[in-house]
Amino acid sequence: MVAKNAIPVCEKEPANLMAFARSLQNRDWFAGLLLVLGVIIAYQQVWHAGFIWDDDHHLTENPCIIGPLGFKDIWTTRAAIYYPMVLSSFWVEHFVWGLNPLSYHLVNVAMHAACAILLWRVLQNLQVRGAWLGAALWALHPVQVESVAWITELKNTQSCLFYLFAIYFFVKWRATNGIEDRNSGICKYALVLIFAMMAILSNASTVMLPVVLGLCWWWIERCWRWRNVAWLVPFVLISIAASGWTIWEQKVHSGAQGQEWAQSGLDRAVIAGKDVWFYIGKLCWPHPLIFIYSRWEISSSSLTSYLPGFAAAMGLFILWLNRNTVLRPIFLAFTYFVISLFPVLGFFNVYFFRYSFVADHFQYLASIGPLALAAAGIVTLFDFVKQRRWWLEVAICVALLGLGTLTWRQVRIYRNMETLWTDTLEKNPDSWMSDNNLGFVLFQKGQIEEAITYYKKAIQINPNSYNTEDDLGIALVRIGRVEEAMTQYRKAIEINPDYADAHYNLGNALLQTGRVEEAISHYQKAIKINPNSSEIEYNLGNVFLRTGRVEEAMTYYRKAIEIKPDYADAHNNLGNILLQTGQAEEALIHFKKVLEIEPKFEKAYNNMGVALLRMHRLDEASNYFTKAIEIKPDYAEPHYNLGEIFGLQGNWDKAVQEYRRTLALSPNSAQACYQLGLVLEKQDKLAEAIAEYQEGARLNPRDEKVKQRLRSLGVVPVQ
Repeated sequence: MVAKNAIPVCEKEPANLMAFARSLQNRDWFAGLLLVLGVIIAYQQVWHAGFIWDDDHHLTENPCIIGPLGFKDIWTTRAAIYYPMVLSSFWVEHFVWGLNPLSYHLVNVAMHAACAILLWRVLQNLQVRGAWLGAALWALHPVQVESVAWITELKNTQSCLFYLFAIYFFVKWRATNGIEDRNSGICKYALVLIFAMMAILSNASTVMLPVVLGLCWWWIERCWRWRNVAWLVPFVLISIAASGWTIWEQKVHSGAQGQEWAQSGLDRAVIAGKDVWFYIGKLCWPHPLIFIYSRWEISSSSLTSYLPGFAAAMGLFILWLNRNTVLRPIFLAFTYFVISLFPVLGFFNVYFFRYSFVADHFQYLASIGPLALAAAGIVTLFDFVKQRRWWLEVAICVALLGLGTLTWRQVRIYRNMETLWTDTLEKNPDSWMSDNNLGFVLFQKGQIEEAITYYKKAIQINPNSYNTEDDLGIALVRIGRVEEAMTQYRKAIEINPDYADAHYNLGNALLQTGRVEEAISHYQKAIKINPNSSEIEYNLGNVFLRTGRVEEAMTYYRKAIEIKPDYADAHNNLGNILLQTGQAEEALIHFKKVLEIEPKFEKAYNNMGVALLRMHRLDEASNYFTKAIEIKPDYAEPHYNLGEIFGLQGNWDKAVQEYRRTLALSPNSAQACYQLGLVLEKQDKLAEAIAEYQEGARLNPRDEKVKQRLRSLGVVPVQ
């Protein structure tokens, strides 16, 4: 029997599934969990993704990450380019798990999920309607895949996290202004400043943050007071410094200058107008999404070229006039959108513009505005739908599911370099850079002829691509067409006389054809252009060593080591020269350094033993020769050197044994035959000794000491 005033259990429960879902969504932990799970599922394909384009430059071959530079150099040299915070993150990740691509991908996905949660909170604090839905639309939209599935774009996800933290604490600071004590307010303001600096040091595209903070201030207070500017001055100064540094880096360090960036002011205005509508279009209809979009042909002489920019400017002007009406949210969203895109609208040189004026990852931050506006509009629509609202809720769920599915599919193209460039060429056949990079992938797989086909196609599309001319030359060398390769290298140099790689590769090709002096000339030009290349210094040292110019060879080996202190081959070669010139003590220092760098370098163990042998430290030398043999049992030289030690110690049987092992591994060693003959003589085995001398004379007819030995034994040397 139920008590009179009791409420039936069924009346406490939600009336239907949608009501139950809404009740759960009201619980912050569940709403946050849904966001995170949505991101994890949408990006599940990163489990199978590897490193792709540019990951080598920023991570896998970055000297600050994998050596010889390090964490200190990230913050004290130009090596960090313009995002030291991101390189610091890569340094820590590499220290923890090496170069496992899955770990880096998971960090990117985690960053993106954290950004989604923080965006939800920021929108809530700004009292934007549909905050959770806005965050979900942003997190699951496939246009974000490029930023999340590409390891290099940690600079987007990480900078976004700090950027949103700066806005979050800024809103908190403004909301509590005058309520909390002064110290609390100062702490919040300091946090805003700290996170702003961290965002800008992660990615210079966040330099518009001071303007965004001012826009948020206007939104919170519903008006703008010029006295607010004083509080934004520190942020503006940081942004100006970062902007100046980035513009300089793009031009000088990245090379964003020359014909491909020679647009006029009017051309840049046309590009900016097209950019804005392109990005809005991809948010509304994300198909097709291409890693490298076509690079537009810009004609500022045509009046119609200005229509997109004029339409965007007029739209913003009309919204500004109505900024205090019902159009206020639209003004906020689209002003934020354009402000956030400003650094990549074409007004400043960006190296990527060599390939395309647009890229999905450029609107990672900017897309927040339109997508948050879309969510607010959807929630507002609920106010006008009084009956049967369930269909609208279902439509939202279907939309989110659809976006997540599109994201899941888009992530698949980031599996590896081949899938990435193949997909790009299917959607954009005129992408010369994709042809070039797919050619490089095929070259690495040993498919040289196929690689050459793609290189030639890239050159046909873009005859000014000096990189591709150089790559084609390398491929031609691989299949023995050295003269043709030199033609390609010369074309690359003709297009870009300051292209160090082409000078270096031409030097290598000239060396193969015996034109040593010409090769040296191009090596030296390459060094003049790129004075920080340890590889060029090392190879130039090798050339001088081959031509007997020992002092010059030593100079270049020392330069290579100065640039790259852990250059094992340079230390080893320098040690050999020092050994040959009687400087055994200094040679030992370099051989020891080699073994510190590469403990399994068998040649260094052998060379170390030779140096000790010259210093008559026989037992130590014997240990190093033995170690070299342990590492490489078929290594003939340490067996020969052990034979010499046993001979000096009078242990003739072991000396014979080592010399015979040497000849078994290196049958054409005339010197081993001669030494074996000497030991056999010591054992009074004259017939065997004579046989070895005769073999030595046959192998090296010019060896007079062998002939003299035979004559002393009354034997006529074999002619």
